[in-house]
Amino acid sequence: MKILASGFGTGYSPIAPGTAGSLLAYIILFFIPTRNFIYPVALIAFTLLAIYISDVAERVWEKDSRKIVIDEMAGAGFATALMPKIEWVFLVNFLMFRLLDIVKPPPANFFNKRAHGGADVVLDDVAAGIYTNLLTWGIILLRGKLV
Repeated sequence: MKILASGFGTGYSPIAPGTAGSLLAYIILFFIPTRNFIYPVALIAFTLLAIYISDVAERVWEKDSRKIVIDEMAGAGFATALMPKIEWVFLVNFLMFRLLDIVKPPPANFFNKRAHGGADVVLDDVAAGIYTNLLTWGIILLRGKLV
């Protein structure tokens, strides 16, 4: 359980464990096809698993421990869903996701105030991922091209 909650150990990073976990997720997601009918089902299943694992991990560590980065990994899944596999797109998406995950603009911050346990840990990252996805598509459309 600790290995999954910590994003295969990235949550133990002494500097920016959330960023380390997110980076691992982005590297993996760059090579996973996200434009098929299986991806949304797998993403929802992973998010539910992340909520459960985060809930258990909070009992082992402290509430919303910095070691728990599976929430960032779930959020990254939403941030990169349907994204073209282009390096600049993933770089912009990653930077935006980290910023939005840290700032937690409304209503993402709602989850930290109202949800409890694993849902509290994961759902604000999912919201940041959704914001990131929409903003990244906005940038792509404003550019008018993908390269």
